Amino acid sequence: MNGANAAEIVTEKEPGQEKRADDYYSAEFFVEGVEVLYQFKIWDAASSSLNVLVNEHSQILPRLKVGDTLDVKYYSNGSGYPSAYQKTAIRHITRSDEGRLKGHFLVGLEIL
Repeated sequence: MNGANAAEIVTEKEPGQEKRADDYYSAEFFVEGVEVLYQFKIWDAASSSLNVLVNEHSQILPRLKVGDTLDVKYYSNGSGYPSAYQKTAIRHITRSDEGRLKGHFLVGLEIL
């Protein structure tokens, strides 16, 4: 998919150590105006992008805009990287009209 380029993410934990998008398995965040914490599985990690899948009927979708910045808590696949909140920008919102993702949007995220 087109969108966020988060192939390598430098963490603050250990300078010089790089973290790739496929090291994360989920992300969670609040959106203003919605009193629910949303948690999403990271999709399409092979593309080196951080994408989350949002149902087209979700109340969160109309509140997401390309360019918005969110505080997102990422959960990693390994214990070497504890979960932490990171400033994240929405880079794309792409509708999927085919296959198993039909009726959903891929939201591309980039850690700032």
